[in-house]
Amino acid sequence: MAKAHRTHDEATVEMFRRDPDLAAEYLNSVLVDGDETDLMLALRSLSKAFGGVQEIARQAEVNAHTLYRTLSEQGNPELKTLSAILKAMGMRLAVQPIHRAHA
Repeated sequence: MAKAHRTHDEATVEMFRRDPDLAAEYLNSVLVDGDETDLMLALRSLSKAFGGVQEIARQAEVNAHTLYRTLSEQGNPELKTLSAILKAMGMRLAVQPIHRAHA
């Protein structure tokens, strides 16, 4: 029997699971407007859409306990770990120029 409703978190996870491009846009938005803590919490939230922390840890070849700690408010992953987490989610780091109006 299907649930009559779902929570906001459940709906958000399903939306990101169905649309990885939207998940990438969300992370890019966090990178523009947020700080490191916001990014770690966003990655932890997104991990639910990509199999959960345990699965992301397995694919990223990182200890699950370490990954939970990494994706906490105090998390501070190495670039290698961040790249592995994103790869497990089907994403990658990219650099883009900041477009500025010329005076």
